[in-house]
Amino acid sequence: MIPFVAPPEFEYGRIDTVSPLIRRVIANNPGPFTFTGTGTYIVGRGEPGAGVAVIDPGPPDKDHLTALLAAVEGQTVSHVLVTHTHRDHAPLARPFADLVGAPILAAAPPTRTIHASATLDEEEDESFSPDIALAGGERLEGDGWTLEAMATPGHASNHMAFVLAEENALFSGDHVMGWSTTVVAPPDGDMAAYMASLDAVIARTFTTIWPTHGAPIAEPEPFLAAYKAHRLAREAQVLARLAAGERRIAEMIPALYAAVDSRLWPAASLSVWAHLIALEQAGRVRASPAPVIDADWTLA
Repeated sequence: MIPFVAPPEFEYGRIDTVSPLIRRVIANNPGPFTFTGTGTYIVGRGEPGAGVAVIDPGPPDKDHLTALLAAVEGQTVSHVLVTHTHRDHAPLARPFADLVGAPILAAAPPTRTIHASATLDEEEDESFSPDIALAGGERLEGDGWTLEAMATPGHASNHMAFVLAEENALFSGDHVMGWSTTVVAPPDGDMAAYMASLDAVIARTFTTIWPTHGAPIAEPEPFLAAYKAHRLAREAQVLARLAAGERRIAEMIPALYAAVDSRLWPAASLSVWAHLIALEQAGRVRASPAPVIDADWTLA
């Protein structure tokens, strides 16, 4: 079982100091895919005149913008960082960056707008465009802090996490979340890429992981091991449903996700699809006529 983390203690718009170098403000956009809301992180000591970085400004919410501006008042915002272009992370970046006079840094958006599903908060912010495109590996420095861009594709093709060197911490965006498993929704979501990114995160042995939604993961090693084991177990379950003669994703979902709120089944269908695409690419299953969500799937 994954040792999920309880929700954080918070109030919407409140500025919480959560570590010596990190403050957090949570937007009032709770939901089945955003949990308590989007947590925007401010990296830096917060002293007057100090330089800070802001990660995932969040949705286009005026109250959240006001709270973020209050949080950085008297400081210099040197970087506005966005983990990926989904609409609960990216839309406020431009208005906020323009007001504080800072550049936006993120991985380049997908070459085409990709809508995973109308039932998810996973659609792209079509207007988003960073001032500086990151590829991963870049080091960004400020007053007493160093951030490293870490490419973590899978949840989104342009997903970028950020490593805070001074605290051996990872701002994981939606790649790893303490309250839930991560949605991997084709066509932009890619399960093979996600598993490779997860292995890369595991290899770094971080002390703390700070997801954009929910509380921090204070014991990453056992959490990530369980996170990976869950994905591998789900893959095995999908193969077992195929062996039992089920050929379509819609037939598999009630058994695979019997313990999950049925409101989340559309997202679960996309996750199963992502598993099947990865298995098809590995030559373990076949799709007819093509690896689309409503295909007939069989064991190879």
